[in-house]
Amino acid sequence: MRRTLLTVLAAGVPLAAALWVPTASAETANTASAPLGCRSLPVKAPAGTKVESVTVVSHAAGTVDVPPVTPLPGAQIPDVPAFCDVTVTLTHPGQGDHAKVRVWLPLNNWNGRLQTIGGQAYAAGDYGVSLAAAVKNGYAAATTDAGVGTYIDTSWALTGEGKVDRALLKNFASRSEHEAAVVAKDVIDGFYSRPASYAYFNGCSTGGRQGYMEAQRYPDDYDGILANAPAINWDEFEVATLWPQVVMNNEKTYPTSCEFKTFTDAAVKACDPLDGVKDGLVNDPARCDFDPRRLIGTKVVCDGKELTITAADAAVVRKIWDGPRTASGKKLWSGVPIGADLSALAGVTPPDANGNVKGAPFPVPAAWVQTWVQKQPSSDLTKITYSDFTRLFKQSEAEYDKIIGTDDPDLSAFRKSGGKLLSWHGQADQYIPAQGTVKYRKQVEQELGGAKKVNDFYRLFLAPGTAHCGLNNGSGAAADDLGALRTWVEKGKAPRTLPATLINADGKSVTRDLCSYPSVSRYDGHGDPAVASSFRCVLPSRH
Repeated sequence: MRRTLLTVLAAGVPLAAALWVPTASAETANTASAPLGCRSLPVKAPAGTKVESVTVVSHAAGTVDVPPVTPLPGAQIPDVPAFCDVTVTLTHPGQGDHAKVRVWLPLNNWNGRLQTIGGQAYAAGDYGVSLAAAVKNGYAAATTDAGVGTYIDTSWALTGEGKVDRALLKNFASRSEHEAAVVAKDVIDGFYSRPASYAYFNGCSTGGRQGYMEAQRYPDDYDGILANAPAINWDEFEVATLWPQVVMNNEKTYPTSCEFKTFTDAAVKACDPLDGVKDGLVNDPARCDFDPRRLIGTKVVCDGKELTITAADAAVVRKIWDGPRTASGKKLWSGVPIGADLSALAGVTPPDANGNVKGAPFPVPAAWVQTWVQKQPSSDLTKITYSDFTRLFKQSEAEYDKIIGTDDPDLSAFRKSGGKLLSWHGQADQYIPAQGTVKYRKQVEQELGGAKKVNDFYRLFLAPGTAHCGLNNGSGAAADDLGALRTWVEKGKAPRTLPATLINADGKSVTRDLCSYPSVSRYDGHGDPAVASSFRCVLPSRH
């Protein structure tokens, strides 16, 4: 039940249960003096909004049943303490929207903190799994649906006249997350008769982007923001994510998932030693220069059938790894990193009666390009040429960077507010290349005076061999990221490393101390490569 949502959305594979669940710090504090009961609460409307309704539902201690939300099945979260579920519906007068903010309030043993949960894909918030996890760990938990759709429901994007619904896009992009923070704090204050001692935001992917947006535009909302695998640069990378399909369609070559895996395995094997030790992890995919043409002629057995890797297959992989470029060769964005699952974005349909396949685009970028960029939800993506792709990329930048780009490097107001921003990003992220997050971090350094000054309030950790939202999702890879953030916020101890358990290319668990960027992990020359103590963090000479 705890693999990342985006894995299930990958076209061409069966849907399976997949949920990203935020980690919970083991450190708790019981600050509630007496049991409380659910009751109606007055709620102040955030600026520019009107409160349409407030509902209050009491939940006894026990199992929380989370209903199915396409494409995910339902879930049952056991051992959740009694809590009060307050739902506040907001609207922006004259704009016809209806955004629901949910706040779950533990009736006993509240730890004095707010934890707001971010969304995934096109869902702005959580449907109960992560809220329940937060309540189990003593938090008052909050989330918002922003008045938009669910994970892959984008029916809200266009008006009846076929124009982009700017009000709802603004909700999804930024303002509803801020309004959720305002409402949650007000509800907590009224319910417990005192404000939350600390407020935290916790999200991955879309939730990661929301966290960065909060730091950029609403720097006083949270004391600490945990924003992992963030979907920043949305207007650029979301189009770039369609590139593998564009390549296959234009080259008229559709490698199988087995062939893609053969290329990935060979590249990881070749580039694994670059950091000084063979441990099944590629520490810096950008340094890997493995040429896929080396595998031309290689035999691959897939579903009992022997296939031979062709020059055309190698050309497709080379373009996907390289990333989107203009017709003249200018780089537009990073490609799928070496070590990541190529078939996630380069999905294909099952063979038809004649054995033919065609591309099956990943739903999130497909919807972005069809609905927001082309404004034709049923448009045929298979007809996009390389020159069309460049035009669509530039169009997305021009129309949407200011509203959802989330790449403003000026975090001076967040720094001044005393906030702390912590992020990790998997270096084998098959959906959002970590290089986009690294690029943003460098821009913040340029804006605010260098790495040392930025490290005072914003730290980034890169996780080798880790897929999208791949820590703390039930795969065995884990890190106490929220605990590290709390220690930083509440005790002033900044995390120099983020201790983690990773899964290497052989499927084995290894421990690593993820290094605070720009430092990188290097093997010290002796000791067990599967143990974190055999590595140390050093500054790369080229930085």
